[in-house]
Amino acid sequence: MRAFLTRGLLAVLTAVASFGPAMAQVDNPVHVALTAQRVTVVNGRETFAPANQAKPGEVLVYRATCSNDGHETVHSVMATLPIPAGLEYLPRTAAPAVVQASLDGKTFAPVPLVRRVRGADGREVVQEVPASEYRFLRWSVGTLAPKAARTVTARARVAPVQVAALVR
Repeated sequence: MRAFLTRGLLAVLTAVASFGPAMAQVDNPVHVALTAQRVTVVNGRETFAPANQAKPGEVLVYRATCSNDGHETVHSVMATLPIPAGLEYLPRTAAPAVVQASLDGKTFAPVPLVRRVRGADGREVVQEVPASEYRFLRWSVGTLAPKAARTVTARARVAPVQVAALVR
């Protein structure tokens, strides 16, 4: 069975430019290019193919390249990569490794995410959130000089099809 893929996935880029008080921020000179490739292992070596479609269990690698096409340095660049429903982020595959994650796209924290849950005995405990629940990853790209580019990557697995969801 074939699953959906990259059409609905977008990289969100937030760039805050610091041009100084006398210069108004006009157009955002930072652009992002997103690629998704299916990862397969052939004879012990990874190969990559376009990820137009993928099957449950297959691994995808996403690359978001942030480029400053302007003539001024851009500061405080953040790159956010959505992990849509149907994909599960694979822990420790983010590069750079210093990454934040979010369950809702609003609140981000360093990975691994944790949450407080109340146990059967009534006590609150801190529990690690499964990476399969992450819906967004975010990196601080930092400062981009004119014509500079930086790339962030992460891998995700196409989730198994839920039989109960197909019955409805």
